[in-house]
Amino acid sequence: MTAASIYRRRTLALLTALIAGSVMQVAGAADADKKEIRFGATAGPYADQVRLGIKPILEQRGYKVTIIEFSDYVQPNLALADGAIDANAFQHEVYLKKFSADRKLQLSEVVKVPTAPIGIYSRKHKSLQDVKPGATVSLPNDPTNLARAIAILQQVGWVTLKPGTDAVRASERDIDGNPHKLKLVQLEAAQLPRSLDDVDFAFVNGNFALASGLSLTSALKLEAIPDYYMNLVAVRTTDVNRPFVADIRDAYRSSEFKAVTQQRFAGFNPPAYQR
Repeated sequence: MTAASIYRRRTLALLTALIAGSVMQVAGAADADKKEIRFGATAGPYADQVRLGIKPILEQRGYKVTIIEFSDYVQPNLALADGAIDANAFQHEVYLKKFSADRKLQLSEVVKVPTAPIGIYSRKHKSLQDVKPGATVSLPNDPTNLARAIAILQQVGWVTLKPGTDAVRASERDIDGNPHKLKLVQLEAAQLPRSLDDVDFAFVNGNFALASGLSLTSALKLEAIPDYYMNLVAVRTTDVNRPFVADIRDAYRSSEFKAVTQQRFAGFNPPAYQR
């Protein structure tokens, strides 16, 4: 190999390194310059948490925050994966993991958020003791929230489950005792508040209860939420380490947001960092 060819190779290697470094610098600058966040949330308390508590903090840091509201539990993750939004707040980790696995999406948790519990509501009865044989009970039909409702059914003594049942995956097939012969009606979670005129008791997710005008304190029973059912903020996995995601996490963990939670979201289960 001649000295000239060695020189050419070294020059080419140096130029390649310089170009790669320039590309990385440009990408880093573009990442740092991202100042618009499209935040998806289900209509009701989780959109309100962003609007009242998170958006003002992020705006102080120079971001423009647009809140996009959804009315179901499917579209927010699809919109996130497609890049239509940058973050969402509406789901717990069990749902996120199952939905991501089923749809082959790369989504990750950022931070837990104050969470409204599932409650048992009724317009026909004033107490759980009023349950009669053959009473109708509406439940959410998505697998993870159905499992939550069945766990509460077991806690109040309305059903018993087969030995060894996994509480996170429980379904009607796992019920081996139904002493009141309850008629269990599965509905889309957003429709559960509307079912109150037609059923004896309804299990309603907290966000949809509040969005429909129900108060958490009017529930006949509220769920004691385990950590894996606490709602969270999710982003695309490729974005987890980006500065705007760190700023979202810091906003939720701030003392300013804790004050908003205490003033405006009474009855919500607080995440560990607010306890």
